[in-house]
Amino acid sequence: MTEINPALSDRLWLMKSEPDAYSWDDLLAEGEGTWDGVRNHRAANNLRSMQVGDLAFFYHSNIGKEIVGIVTISQGGLTDPTDPEGKWAAVKVKPVRRIARPVTLAEIKAEPALADMELLRLSRLSVAEVTPGHWAQILRMAGETA
Repeated sequence: MTEINPALSDRLWLMKSEPDAYSWDDLLAEGEGTWDGVRNHRAANNLRSMQVGDLAFFYHSNIGKEIVGIVTISQGGLTDPTDPEGKWAAVKVKPVRRIARPVTLAEIKAEPALADMELLRLSRLSVAEVTPGHWAQILRMAGETA
């Protein structure tokens, strides 16, 4: 299992994708993917804040509703190639690894230590920041050490 040291990452994130549109397996097959199509100002600002080496949980939304893997930001500061006006942000991500066991939204909601997580407070946000404490708790819930 690849060791993940969130202390080496300036910031931690959670990135949502509908698995029928773009899944963890799709990212694995590509090896690197462009995270684009985000049309929410706060989520876009989060994308703009990302730096190479930052880590993010890969979350399957709609179907599954669970964290399934960890990615690293491989390129930041991109203009979204799907935006003809060039106003929206994008980044490139590479898979780091699948987590030991997916952590479902229901499990996250049931964990008091995660009550103030952006995923729960701002449920429609597709790119959210994750605190180091929340990161560690999710990894423990997945059966891993933080």
